[in-house]
Amino acid sequence: MTGFFIALISGALMSLQGVFNTEVTKQSSMWVSASWVQFSALVTCLVVWAVSDRSSFGALLKVNPRYVMLGGIFGAFITYTVIQSMSALGPAKATMLIVIAQLTVSWLVELMGLFGVDKGAFSWRKLMGLLIAVAGVVIFEWEN
Repeated sequence: MTGFFIALISGALMSLQGVFNTEVTKQSSMWVSASWVQFSALVTCLVVWAVSDRSSFGALLKVNPRYVMLGGIFGAFITYTVIQSMSALGPAKATMLIVIAQLTVSWLVELMGLFGVDKGAFSWRKLMGLLIAVAGVVIFEWEN
């Protein structure tokens, strides 16, 4: 049950972050805003690490496979694409499309067993759930 609530908090924070970052971009520039987001995230992580974790950064040298360390690069482009999509589409439509893309890609990663994830079995129920989510976006955006 804890994971359920953490996921809801994560989704809410992502939506708010996108709105905030879009406003910062309007008043500065795309890459200034994205740099601030990544820098403030770094500072926050270092403070929380210093207070609660204190494990060695040397563990990063042992991470295998090495390509899984590209998450920070993804983070920079996530910031960019969220800001651009929210600016172009508005927060609700952008967030719906982002969530559909997340669901689709994460399910495909699971189905194919990519990047060290345990391979999952195909499920018609999950496909129907995905299609219902897409239909929900269409209904949400339906204009009379």
